[in-house]
Amino acid sequence: MAPQEILPGLYFFERGYLNGNHLAATGEAPVLVDTGYASGLAATLGNLAAVGIEPAAVRTVVNTHLHCDHVGGNPALQGASGCRAWLHRAARPAVESGDRLATWWDYYGQAGEFFPVGRWLEDGEEVLLGVHPFQVIHVPGHAPDLIALYHPGEKLLLSSDALWERGLAVVTPEVEGDDAPRRWLDSLERLAGLDVCRVYPGHGGPFGDFAGALERTRSRLELYCADPCSMADDLLRKITVYTLLMGGPRPEAGFFDQLCATRWFPATVDRWFGGAHRAKYDETLVHLLQRRAVVRDLGQLRSLARP
Repeated sequence: MAPQEILPGLYFFERGYLNGNHLAATGEAPVLVDTGYASGLAATLGNLAAVGIEPAAVRTVVNTHLHCDHVGGNPALQGASGCRAWLHRAARPAVESGDRLATWWDYYGQAGEFFPVGRWLEDGEEVLLGVHPFQVIHVPGHAPDLIALYHPGEKLLLSSDALWERGLAVVTPEVEGDDAPRRWLDSLERLAGLDVCRVYPGHGGPFGDFAGALERTRSRLELYCADPCSMADDLLRKITVYTLLMGGPRPEAGFFDQLCATRWFPATVDRWFGGAHRAKYDETLVHLLQRRAVVRDLGQLRSLARP
């Protein structure tokens, strides 16, 4: 999609399901917020070119969290420009120990590489995106290091994966802990205290109904707290789609065995559904086929989501 100039020299890029959205600030020292999935690097570079930024000119990448759909392009951009990457301090243990489970990369079989971090961000500090000051807001739940960026003067919130217009990012209690939905609810309360007119999320398009999005997200998380199996079902469905987007169409005949060979599928089914691997696979696939999130095509399964 075409870049949207949300403030002078600050552009928002909406990506597909596989890639996190990102932003770019032009000027003498260009800044990028998130870099998309590794396989989406060409599109990321195309977005930069569309607003007149050469890869070698990028000076700073502000990452909202360590998940691969937000940091995948970091190593290539840092190799091209020597730019600094900034992350919230909560990411430091995973980065310094090379913990690929904490980043979800090994848990979900995702492509990701660690990269040098030039600055550890603190909750409440101010960062400049070009000439525009944004406040760092630590909003853990989906990820321990997740941040949102808020411009109080313009009432703009860059919410990353803490708040979407509809739907919810995956919750992974096996990695984040059983209290992850509750921590996310606490983060929503922090966001609810902001004066926001426009939200630019980590996935999906920008929106103005801040209160409505908060309420929908809060209701879903409260359901997850009361009924963790609903959270596990959501995980199975979303990561099945994500797997098809990451690897492309898969022969249906072997897809069940491929999922059983991952860490996330058997761990989720064992914990929440008594180890009924085949039954949960069949149930998940029927749901996705009925919703047209996945289709059968000449013996293969493929996702219809925009990558």
